[in-house]
Amino acid sequence: MARILVVGGTGLIGAGAALHLAEQGHDVTIAGRNPPAPGALDRLAFAQGSYQTDDFDVAFLSRFDALVFAAANDVRQLPPNANEAAYFHQANSIAVPAFFARARAAGIGRAVYVGSYYTAVLPRYRIEASGYVASRKAADDAVRAMASDSFHVCSLEAPFIMGHVEGVGAISLEWSIRYLLGQMDSQPLWMIPGGGNFMSIQSFAEAVSGALERGENGKAYLVGDENWLFAHYYELILDALGRPQPLPVRDAEHPSMPDATLYSGRNTIVAYEPEPESVRRLGYRRHDAERAVRAMIPYYLARIGSE
Repeated sequence: MARILVVGGTGLIGAGAALHLAEQGHDVTIAGRNPPAPGALDRLAFAQGSYQTDDFDVAFLSRFDALVFAAANDVRQLPPNANEAAYFHQANSIAVPAFFARARAAGIGRAVYVGSYYTAVLPRYRIEASGYVASRKAADDAVRAMASDSFHVCSLEAPFIMGHVEGVGAISLEWSIRYLLGQMDSQPLWMIPGGGNFMSIQSFAEAVSGALERGENGKAYLVGDENWLFAHYYELILDALGRPQPLPVRDAEHPSMPDATLYSGRNTIVAYEPEPESVRRLGYRRHDAERAVRAMIPYYLARIGSE
């Protein structure tokens, strides 16, 4: 049994990883800026604070054997009117490696950084054009550069993650369902022309566990499951809602999937197959994405007050 700290453990990705690790018998503590909502996380220890400050110092981090970091900032934390490049440079490029340096100094022996698949699938000019994506790549590279005989660290480059755990959801998934229920736009339903890779929270949690136990030191793993057009993804949600219908495609900014969240562009289809050896080494399930879509619908309906 290891003592594991999951930073960002109150969000969907961190919560899924934390609960999976606890089910395997580890002593898991979740950390976040705000306490978790009542639910499945109640049984885990909680530490309140931000990785960007001195809340989690070397003395605190020395209590743990391993670290899972799922807390890098994205557009949801970007303050109004802030300079995007400057904000994400400080929050991700600078603060994330500084936190990992404290973890290494504290004697934590194994760590997993949850990154973004945009850093692996976009051409260099698109990465450099986005303050957010550039900061995620800088953080990923800097964290893995700390790998040593005493500090075993790797990263998981995550695609679209879907699902829920009791008491924890994702606002982007909530927006999708609200839109398809007609709560965000009065026009007939439609979708943008692009697509991406989709993965269930269960599959990703298994990948986190495998990365902690068997990940190659210093390696970045591009993980994923199913390649879907965005229209197909929304049609799956509609079918799970009991409202099956085909969606026309329109090249315009979408109310539930705004351009600011689509770093590959609304016309781009990001499709890939994860390396079979990486899937084997990390030990995560495949072909679980559609199940996750259907399983999450009752939770989000209850969350937004629909029947």
